[in-house]
Amino acid sequence: MPDDDVNAFVPGSRVHIDGRPGGPLSGLTFAAKDLFDVAGHPTGGGNPDWARSNPVPARHAWAVRKLIDAGATLIGKTITDEVSLGIVGENAFYGTPVNPRAPGRVPGGSSSGSAAAVAAGLCDTALGTDTGGSVRVPASFCGLYGIRPTHGRLPVSGMMAQAPSSDTTGWFARDAATFAKVSSVMLDETIPPALPRKLIIAVDAFGFADSEAAAALQPIVERLRGMIGETREEVMAPAGLAEWARAQRTLQPSEAWVTFKDWIERDNPRFAFSVARNLLLGSMIPQSERDWAELVRREARGRMRYLLRPGAILCLPSTPFAAPKRGEPLSVAGPQRDRLLCLCCHGGLTGVPQVSIPGALIDGLPVGLSVVGGRGTDATLVAVAAALEEHG
Repeated sequence: MPDDDVNAFVPGSRVHIDGRPGGPLSGLTFAAKDLFDVAGHPTGGGNPDWARSNPVPARHAWAVRKLIDAGATLIGKTITDEVSLGIVGENAFYGTPVNPRAPGRVPGGSSSGSAAAVAAGLCDTALGTDTGGSVRVPASFCGLYGIRPTHGRLPVSGMMAQAPSSDTTGWFARDAATFAKVSSVMLDETIPPALPRKLIIAVDAFGFADSEAAAALQPIVERLRGMIGETREEVMAPAGLAEWARAQRTLQPSEAWVTFKDWIERDNPRFAFSVARNLLLGSMIPQSERDWAELVRREARGRMRYLLRPGAILCLPSTPFAAPKRGEPLSVAGPQRDRLLCLCCHGGLTGVPQVSIPGALIDGLPVGLSVVGGRGTDATLVAVAAALEEHG
């Protein structure tokens, strides 16, 4: 196995499980975020107290088994933000994985180790999860292809939950060909040759991003425009991105508290301050706020149905800026996190699929462009990513 010189893997988690011979992914290697069960190995969830207080799984998670059955070889389990409650990729217990594309910068989280492993060439693809942006953000920061599939499309059995109404399985790759091959297996669908007929540019999302990020992404947007043809500009969130984000920050933490409260009350586990604070705040969200957030979710889903009619996709920056520096104080990291969640909130809120595409740089640092489609159009978005690389 290649040396882990980017701190991508959980200590002691390097395993080798051969893929099924002759499968469509034979010859490829993969890693799994430490939220996915691997038979005979503890699932740590980024927190050593979780691993100690939960039984070692006897079977593989669905996503792990899917890749092994398709021929890919598992080489280890990767570091995640604690119980997936993070967006920049820092872990107080196992350290922060190195961002190979932006040294001295965070890799993005919570699928930080998976993104670092793929970006460093330690494996060909890696499993992550995305609840509030945990595949899309590290894909953008590490210059990778990454997908958040349609919510509910893929089984999440054997995947550690956080907020079930938003949780999804995702994956990364360095190149479009590998990304398409893995996506075809995971989605159980052939990637279509036809491209969408309409492109919508989310002007509020581009306006929300730093001007440097918006400018860096324009050449990719223009290539998209040339490939698809019919283009128009629309506001994605008429009520405001911050209002959508507030609703997601109401629903997701309150669900996370429900997910983890029995473990917390039983075992009094250790947490980094920021994680403990988020769980505590989640426990105090009143029902009236949750009811309001559900109304916003209903409104947001209706807006996406209106925008993403058959044949249409939407594009926006995956993140509002390139990867921030590691180890920023909470006073700096907090506002950065809030802005990241504003550009990612529509995923958990509406459940639509999204693919982050690399190709833009800000002073040498990667930033991704995302394409979003209606529910079930995951393979079409993968096709767009492949076509962009072909016409790059």
